[in-house]
Amino acid sequence: MSYFPQPDPAKRAKRVKLGSSVKVAIRLDGASAIRAKLYELSATGGLLALSKPFEQGDFVEVEFETTQGKVHAMAELLLPRSVSSSGCFQPFRFIALDDQDHTRLRMALESLLDQTVVSIPTAKRPAR
Repeated sequence: MSYFPQPDPAKRAKRVKLGSSVKVAIRLDGASAIRAKLYELSATGGLLALSKPFEQGDFVEVEFETTQGKVHAMAELLLPRSVSSSGCFQPFRFIALDDQDHTRLRMALESLLDQTVVSIPTAKRPAR
């Protein structure tokens, strides 16, 4: 069974910045994989660091490794941003994931979000 993400337009999905530490394989129309880095990730998509941009609207397969295992999904590439001679950042949104891939993605995101929680020290009570 496949999972088709339905983003809630009233509530933006939580994002995790990965700082280009996760490698991703991208396939367009069954061609050989193009390597990129996953800069940011959410339940609805992410942000890729690429050497050159794809066309906006291209449908691709993306595959990357998480702490929960590989995630393989179909995605739509969105309008590239920050394009320069050294590369670009290009957002994407998930179109379809198998149930197992969706579960791995959700669990990996929960784990990453737990790691990024900052604890705020409680104020000391005044002495009586």
